[in-house]
Amino acid sequence: MGNRLSKIYTRTGDDGTTGLGSGERVAKDSLRIETIGAVDELNCAIGRVLVHDLREPVRECLQGVQHKLFDLGGELSIPGYQAIKEEDVGRLEGHLNDFNAQLPPLKEFILPGGGRAAADGHMARAICRRAERRLVSLAREEEIGDHARMYLNRLSDLLFVLCRVLARDEGGVEVLWRNPGRS
Repeated sequence: MGNRLSKIYTRTGDDGTTGLGSGERVAKDSLRIETIGAVDELNCAIGRVLVHDLREPVRECLQGVQHKLFDLGGELSIPGYQAIKEEDVGRLEGHLNDFNAQLPPLKEFILPGGGRAAADGHMARAICRRAERRLVSLAREEEIGDHARMYLNRLSDLLFVLCRVLARDEGGVEVLWRNPGRS
């Protein structure tokens, strides 16, 4: 493969616009670019989780998610293109079922924490929800594939379950929310 990015700066964005994969130029603060940025931030947050000492099934799952998020960024950068498929959503559901089966039933709300990796996972989960909100807003204005939205929705659920797994793996304790109205 040749040099894809032989020159990092182009000066083409100095006017406040950026190029989409279609060649179209849009404002850097457009909803599409905000959504792409939120997906990129989510990918970075998952990278934060991956620097921890993780069990191989968790690591493999999250690395696969990172690649799919990069694909989703590509989908968003080319209007009309769909990179996220039904089977990608199904793969997340499979991981979700597998990891959730390892956990005790949840009876209380959990506060973010439980260990370093779990806390980073909760941050990724919250960023995932933001990316999903941005995608829903974008879908109100432009044509976006349903599977992209479904993928982010399932991913936030998977990240929640993985936070529980990580807290257990780290020997941490899930921090349960105490309802101030209860004694």
